Amino acid sequence: MRRNVLFGISGVLFLLVLSQIISWVSSGFQGLGGWQSFLAAVLAGAALLWGGWHTLKSDRNLSLPRWLAWLLMGAALLRLAAGIFWVIALPRWGYGTPVEQAGYVMSDAYARDTAAWQLAQTDQPLWQAFAGKRSSDQYGGMLYLSAWVYRYLGGETHQPLLIVVLTAAFSALTVLFAWALARRLWSERAAQIAAWIIALYPEAVLLGSSQMREAFTMTLTAVAFYGLIRYQQERTLPGLAWLIAALLLGLPFSPPFVIVLLGMLMLSALAFGRWQVFRQRWLWVSLAGLAVLAGVGVWLAWGRIAPEGITNPIQLIGWWLKHSVSWQAYFAKTSSTFIRKMFKQTPAWTHLLILTGYGLMQPFLPAALVERGAFLWRGIAIWRALGWTLLLPFLIFALWRAWSREHRRTLASGLSLAAWLGILLPAVRSGGDQWDNPRYRVAFIGLQAALAAWVWSENRQKPDAWLRRAIIGLILLLAWFLPWYLYRYSGFPWPVTDIFKNVGLGIASAILYALWDWVNEKRDSA
Repeated sequence: MRRNVLFGISGVLFLLVLSQIISWVSSGFQGLGGWQSFLAAVLAGAALLWGGWHTLKSDRNLSLPRWLAWLLMGAALLRLAAGIFWVIALPRWGYGTPVEQAGYVMSDAYARDTAAWQLAQTDQPLWQAFAGKRSSDQYGGMLYLSAWVYRYLGGETHQPLLIVVLTAAFSALTVLFAWALARRLWSERAAQIAAWIIALYPEAVLLGSSQMREAFTMTLTAVAFYGLIRYQQERTLPGLAWLIAALLLGLPFSPPFVIVLLGMLMLSALAFGRWQVFRQRWLWVSLAGLAVLAGVGVWLAWGRIAPEGITNPIQLIGWWLKHSVSWQAYFAKTSSTFIRKMFKQTPAWTHLLILTGYGLMQPFLPAALVERGAFLWRGIAIWRALGWTLLLPFLIFALWRAWSREHRRTLASGLSLAAWLGILLPAVRSGGDQWDNPRYRVAFIGLQAALAAWVWSENRQKPDAWLRRAIIGLILLLAWFLPWYLYRYSGFPWPVTDIFKNVGLGIASAILYALWDWVNEKRDSA
């Protein structure tokens, strides 16, 4: 009892000191004015973490380990520390843009957060965030939440770190629910790896330390899939409640995100046991209700989603595909020399495939290592690219392993399809974009991390040489791009200037290594 009291007092003192530190940084190291607002935000963030932990603790099939609590708090503090670092570092070591001077990594966050502060200072009701077509927030949910925080928790000056406190806490909950879904499906080891991936994955930390909706949607995705898995295993209402709550909370942030997430959930359910999962009445009722709610959400946000002249969802999908292709082509042609060269050498029907593959590799590690720019932004680019490069081979291998004979009728097969849907859709929509494509993709990081952790854990128990070959093959492929990028940016004398030849050399190297390793394996086992 005494130990708990001391721990509680220490926790309160820590939150008090933390709020004052954030206030000091937010004021430009000028004083502690408005620290009470940060104390309220820090208490709200702590309540989110505490509420998520104790609500999940009610799941009797899970035993939450102590290390997970520390990792959850560590993930939240890491994201908060990153947010504070951006405020200090960007004005000093960036390019001097207004966005950087204000301490924002993302220009979208700058526009939306500024609009939220302005809305909070007016007498207008906050539901006006959902009215009209605002360039700062297409759907209004993040604008509403930010304006609410500024109006009821904020002080007399604009303090963007107030929102970062909340995004850091909420995004950290992805650690908890990614652990839960991996633990229910597989082993404690896989769950532990998934939790650590989420805690440290660069794109998740970056979005969790920014005023972006993905800080919320990445957690909601993990919650929804946890609910699906719990329902599939227990056939009880708590699983459905988690799933429905996640989808409902996601609607204000982005109705299209909810529609994609609902499709991913249904795809996963279908892949498991074929149609058996749909024989439950409650699931049918819930899915029908969610479909209606999603439809209502899309209808209410139609003016924000669809351009003029588009009157139904079929037209919208067609417009979206056409617009995605044309936008990608425009972006690639205006920003990338080698994509323009590739388009000249290939037929038009291959361009979408090329751009999707190009988007799949973004952020591209060889380019990040070689490209010039401000030191801080180069560091961010390498950090982000390294995270995706390490994760990608495990996700590729997960798709193959999940559909092997051993796992074809398990939920892993459906989860792998859903995860790749969440990877390919952003690649089609914003493939060449260095920011939007990874940002859209990270909304599904909980699922991606769980699959990567499953592959790693399975491989530890039963090593598969093809995983090693896939990783080394990818390294060889990327290695061929380094001298090509050096040639492109610094005039490095490299004879292979044609991009197709570079790609061919990389693929050939990967195939030759795989064949060499396979022959050696067969010879050793003979």
